[in-house]
Amino acid sequence: MLSNEISAERLPTHYPLTSTAQQVSTFYSPELVQYLREIGSYKVLSRDESEQLAIRYQQNGDEEAGRELILANLRLVVKIALGYQKYWANNFIDLVQEGNIGLVRAVKKFDPYRGIKFSYYASYWIKAHILKFIVDNWRLVKICTTQAMRKLFFNLNKERNSLEMQGIKVDNELLAKRLKVKPHEIEDAGKRINFSDQSLDAPISQDNKYTLQGIIAADNAAPEELTARQEIQTRVREALSAADSGLNDRERCILQTRLLNDEPATLQEIAQKFKLSRERIRQLEQQLLKKLKVFMLQAMPDLAY
Repeated sequence: MLSNEISAERLPTHYPLTSTAQQVSTFYSPELVQYLREIGSYKVLSRDESEQLAIRYQQNGDEEAGRELILANLRLVVKIALGYQKYWANNFIDLVQEGNIGLVRAVKKFDPYRGIKFSYYASYWIKAHILKFIVDNWRLVKICTTQAMRKLFFNLNKERNSLEMQGIKVDNELLAKRLKVKPHEIEDAGKRINFSDQSLDAPISQDNKYTLQGIIAADNAAPEELTARQEIQTRVREALSAADSGLNDRERCILQTRLLNDEPATLQEIAQKFKLSRERIRQLEQQLLKKLKVFMLQAMPDLAY
């Protein structure tokens, strides 16, 4: 299995200083600067090369292909981590290490047949692990001990801010409806947040001016963009729910467990369930996507472009 640890000691050291290394060399340790030199030696892959490596890893269990895909994207981790360094001044390499774990997770989960560029897909996993690290190490957010609590915490503040900026009076009932949870969950989350002796506006430490609220705001879309996105997502899900009734069991399974799931099932998992080949499930998925496209254009013509 691919390791969740990326060891700087095993990387080559002959490559000249990269622009990223130059950017942080005056602020960080010699070890980090050396690490940035080392990862610069790995070839930047084209989209097709990334997909071929992913296919070799996913289909054949080729560990070397998986490792090559990881090494080629270590610079992406550093680039993303740089965007969060001001929030975690203690040790930048912490963010890089957490981002590397997210990159490994992305390689394991990536489906090369879905038409998504690997670097785009990996960015989400990298950001998720970096944010989780910051949250886990922030005293206030120690109250968020589960993924569900963490998700509610972030969404609660985003939704509250969005509504308030629109001039809407916010209460627990409205937030619960918007976030699709029960009112008491909103109330409990509020109590947990308020129980801490450190507010959202308090700095992470005595020598750090950045706040948790700042991190949340920096990672969010503008309120109007967020509202529009939520409306579209709601309409799309409603339309797909209506389409669900016209699907057979295999199509419904692909839709619910693969296309609409936050952690989609693999082709192999669905193939085993229906005793079919991976290739046959892939064909059924492509047929389903075409069917859904026609349905969506009919159900939501105003969103077609």
